[in-house]
Amino acid sequence: MIQVDGKAVPWRKDMTVTALIRALGETYDYPAVRINNRIVSRPHFDQTTVPDGATVYLIPLVAGG
Repeated sequence: MIQVDGKAVPWRKDMTVTALIRALGETYDYPAVRINNRIVSRPHFDQTTVPDGATVYLIPLVAGG
């Protein structure tokens, strides 16, 4: 099991960040995620696996003025 934005989500072996976002049904194009306090940018989503027990936060792009 992993935690994604505070919610329990089933973990799968060799789950990449891309696969996780698809499994969540997310349609937002997140620029980055944080996995166990490590920032991973979108270009690395396909190569980065999520370990069992990880804490993951999806990081949206925020604009302000």
